[in-house]
Amino acid sequence: MLPRPALPVALTSTLPLFSPLATVRRRSSVAAAGMAGVSAAPPAASQIGSFLSKKPYAPPSWASHLSLAPSHIFSLGQFPTPIHKWNLPNLPEGTEVWIKRDDLSGMQLSGNKVRKLEFLLSDAVAQGADCVITVGGIQSNHCRATAVAAKYLNLDCYLILRTSKLLVDKDPGLVGNLLVERLLGAHIDLVSKEEYGKIGSVALAELLKKRLLEEGRKPYVIPVGGSNSLGTWGYVEAVREIEQQIQLSGDVQFDDIVVACGSGGTIAGLALGSKLSSLKAKVHAFSVCDDPQYFYDYVQGLIDGLQSGLNSRDIVTIEDAKGLGYAMNTTDELKFVKDIATATGIVLDPVYSGKGVYGMLKDMSSNPAKWKGRKVLFVHTGGLLGLYDKVDQLSSLAGNWRRMDLEESIPRKDGTVIKKIPGLEYSILVQRAATEAVYFHSFYISSAN
Repeated sequence: MLPRPALPVALTSTLPLFSPLATVRRRSSVAAAGMAGVSAAPPAASQIGSFLSKKPYAPPSWASHLSLAPSHIFSLGQFPTPIHKWNLPNLPEGTEVWIKRDDLSGMQLSGNKVRKLEFLLSDAVAQGADCVITVGGIQSNHCRATAVAAKYLNLDCYLILRTSKLLVDKDPGLVGNLLVERLLGAHIDLVSKEEYGKIGSVALAELLKKRLLEEGRKPYVIPVGGSNSLGTWGYVEAVREIEQQIQLSGDVQFDDIVVACGSGGTIAGLALGSKLSSLKAKVHAFSVCDDPQYFYDYVQGLIDGLQSGLNSRDIVTIEDAKGLGYAMNTTDELKFVKDIATATGIVLDPVYSGKGVYGMLKDMSSNPAKWKGRKVLFVHTGGLLGLYDKVDQLSSLAGNWRRMDLEESIPRKDGTVIKKIPGLEYSILVQRAATEAVYFHSFYISSAN
């Protein structure tokens, strides 16, 4: 069990990164950002009708040389997401951990996928698509977010979901992300992990695209996790958002950014943005599926697609945190998620952020000198619906419950007391309920007349 952390330190001497005052000052800060060499970002969606609308996009000045910047995006998320201090227990001496709550970017659309989809779905609509195709695991957060965003924009959604060989011919159920997808009417095709491994996500999507084209549809393919070079812009833009929040705070600077990595686009955008912007924080990624070498190569492809001229190994450090494998958890990992929630009030998902924080704190414990005195920003990428897929494993770890222990006497509304006499208290309470029912019925009739 993690010890209870100290109460949060009051931030009265500075402007908190999620302060309402920060929102009030946003307009003036945008102008100040330009003076400070930071491009002014489009204002957060706040006016009636701005959510789900198409809006012009201009990249940050420090990213204006990159390729594939679109002229417009769709407003799909609730941005900016808050940043606040996170009082994790057992940190190295002088180390502070803050958390960026991208899990609060929306309800159905929550998580890091929303930032990528703002760019990807804008491209889909610009190309005249009437439906989108994407691929993921049976509890893919990305697939759920894509299904919601597509429906918002009046596009049909086709999902290719990977599951076990034993379940590929069965109803996938209504658990977690699947419940949202199926309520939305997303078209779901199941493939086994063996089929997925043999054919690959790109070929599977192309196969479905071909069939839809033959039916006269106009499909747009979104890669696994929304992680291509265009989707990378989502977290380049997130860095601009962090920059502006830092400027509003006055004196908070981050030495490190930590995030879980599942498909590569989020870490590519964060690492590229941090390197090019004034942030200059070291980016650490904890991979929850493939090995670090795979992600170094994949991130390299993404930033090459933006013609960044940078080397992935120079801008991000990637460590293995997959444990038993993607979307698989040990009892210790799930207990960790439960203990963090109990200690801090922050609920982590078991697939991404749970493993990311688990890996981060494990590294801090093993290498305290590496983290001593540093200010660390952890990006919570959402995915809480994935917890519903772990209820069987979590049932023995979750908080206890009990039946309420009633007193020996039960006070009545009129001030008298019903004594608990074995065998009689039930009949007395039934009589009382019947009497009150007659009273309220009579009151209703007289009031109506």
